[in-house]
Amino acid sequence: MKKKLISALLMIAVAVLIVVPSALAGDVANGGKVFSANCASCHAGGKNLVNAKYTLQKADLEKYGMYSIEAITAQVTNGKNAMPAFKGRLKPEQIADVATYVLSQADQGWPK
Repeated sequence: MKKKLISALLMIAVAVLIVVPSALAGDVANGGKVFSANCASCHAGGKNLVNAKYTLQKADLEKYGMYSIEAITAQVTNGKNAMPAFKGRLKPEQIADVATYVLSQADQGWPK
């Protein structure tokens, strides 16, 4: 019985550790600075000046399967279509910060 309880608690702990870091992946303030310097020319205010269909608004991020730290991190790191890859241009920590910033702003409706 004790082994089953320990196993169950261990599984819960692992599940929490897997879920929680993605919500706290980066620094929002630093992400805002990185975004302003590298992303705002195409994505100011959560828009997309290259392809208006793919904005950074929450509804569009959800619609296109991009509403997660992991998805945004992959997009910023590897690029896709007209979006350039930032791997090598930005440090992994900066990419995590900008992904956190994008989700934060999407949740707030991209306030001015």
